[in-house]
Amino acid sequence: MARHHELDEVYGEQTHAFRIWMKQAGYTDSTQKEYQREVYGYLHALDGLAVDKAAKMNVIAHLVSKQQAAGDRARNRTLSAIRAFYIALIDFELAQRNPALEVKKSKTEKNKKPVYLEEEELVESFSYIDGRYRSRNMAIFLLMSYCGLRVGEVHRLNLGDFKRAKGMIEVFGKGRKWNEIPVPDALLTVLSDVEQERITPYREKEDAFFVSQKGRRLSIRQIQKIAAETFEAFKKQNPKVMDMKLSCHKLRHTFATMLLKNGVDIRVVKELMGHASIETTMIYTHVNDSQKKQAMSTIRIPSQAII
Repeated sequence: MARHHELDEVYGEQTHAFRIWMKQAGYTDSTQKEYQREVYGYLHALDGLAVDKAAKMNVIAHLVSKQQAAGDRARNRTLSAIRAFYIALIDFELAQRNPALEVKKSKTEKNKKPVYLEEEELVESFSYIDGRYRSRNMAIFLLMSYCGLRVGEVHRLNLGDFKRAKGMIEVFGKGRKWNEIPVPDALLTVLSDVEQERITPYREKEDAFFVSQKGRRLSIRQIQKIAAETFEAFKKQNPKVMDMKLSCHKLRHTFATMLLKNGVDIRVVKELMGHASIETTMIYTHVNDSQKKQAMSTIRIPSQAII
């Protein structure tokens, strides 16, 4: 595959525009890198053809070549990146149409059950949060599992986003949307303590709520590492969760599941999760088999009906 600088000789204006567009659209650093990688792969496949001359067939041909080495999810991720690329170009008047919109996504298993922890398992996992920055790391876990924050939202959280007097945090989430989330009283106390114990940042104007030992905003990768190390220690001592793929996002799954188990209206869960569509929230309604059994236990079939 051609190197990026070689492709930039042909498509430099378009790739530069795409980078600017993703930044102003609020894409996370990891998504920006991933989408850039996918788009460079697509541009390599165009082999010098102008992007505004490419057609539906060019997009499909690239996706077919990708799909042979990966699955439907990888294909859909590539398609999403190409679609975003053309949206950016149209926005900057570097293209007039988006051929990727004419290509359908592959069907994936929409009803796949999300991985989540039972609340007692979640609480037990907290005992494996250890080390010098235990309070900070505990607050991170609590925000993801009892407020439903994404790892990127924890990373972006600033001091000014913590509204203790209102009992709220303001979260800058997907789609550049702000979401105000009520914080449980116990977590308010933890956040207040972390705020007081916060390391003096390396940069004078750094407003990050969570700061690393080097005085910089705690990165997404560092947060993921904290979670991975905690879960690894937890799984070693708990065989029943040994095979579960636990991560930061699974804490978010756990939050949504707990709400629905407690009878919270799915529309409220949608707002707290920051979902654009209630269809996304619906996947969490399939996780609780015990509730189904409990519901069915109320059914009484009259004995005379089966004689």
